Amino acid sequence: MKNTLLYLITVLIWGSTWLAIEFQLGTVAPEVSLVYRFAMAALLMWGYCLYRKLPMSYSLVQHGFFLLLAACNFGFNYLVLYWAQAHLTSALASIAFSTMLIMNIVNTRLFFGKPVAARIYVGALLGIVGIALLFYKDLHNMALANTTLLGLMLALSGTLIASFGNMVSVRNSRREVGVLQGNAWGMLYGACILMVVVWLSDAQFSFDWRPAYILSLLYLAVFGTVIAFASYFALLKNIGPEKASYVIVLFPLVAVLLSTWFEGFVWNTHTLGGFALVLAGNALVLTPLARIRQWWTLRYQPG
Repeated sequence: MKNTLLYLITVLIWGSTWLAIEFQLGTVAPEVSLVYRFAMAALLMWGYCLYRKLPMSYSLVQHGFFLLLAACNFGFNYLVLYWAQAHLTSALASIAFSTMLIMNIVNTRLFFGKPVAARIYVGALLGIVGIALLFYKDLHNMALANTTLLGLMLALSGTLIASFGNMVSVRNSRREVGVLQGNAWGMLYGACILMVVVWLSDAQFSFDWRPAYILSLLYLAVFGTVIAFASYFALLKNIGPEKASYVIVLFPLVAVLLSTWFEGFVWNTHTLGGFALVLAGNALVLTPLARIRQWWTLRYQPG
């Protein structure tokens, strides 16, 4: 029941953050908006941890992993994804991000030695074909100036960075680092990393006082960062990255529905087919072969 609730919270929140990000783009530089987002989230996380009197002292080696977690899950991944969403609708960005399911399983094999079942490769192939079908029009008319393809490449790059961050989170949990403490340090370091990025770039600190920007910033900081990451990392700890990653299959459904309603996202044959293949590939990755055989036997057994 607890894990089901964590699933539901993560899916609903992350499925809606893609639309909220749209209100962050335009006036304020993405890196500056991310500094605001993670600084607010870090303040909330630290306040809660201190209120709970949780242990916050760790070794220098562990702080190195907190920095790595920050760079991958609270820094560069979001920066690249914000850049990607400047060229994609929230629906397409979230669908591209769903490939993290496959990346997580492959990375779990690489970093933790967990064997990869044959169905994983089939699921990965379905996912790749699905992404290609989603962007069929842009691939067919490929050009260096095609910003949609640029958005796709950025979204997949940001997804890969985030997957590496998931592996760091799993490693931290195996070292008995609390999810809340790890997130508090990670968000603090993430805000600092993004601050350095702003200083090294041409971005200028500014603020958008429109209600849409302020409300979306608060939603992303409180719900999209503090609550959703705590829920997701708890799932990683409780049931492992393969099963926890199932949220990545589900939240694109929320994102696409919201994008259709608010952004006028238009469905066509390629979109429907590509989306179905991505979901089918992810579902195949997460469904044990024994369960598939059992379902087939019960459904089609003679008599």
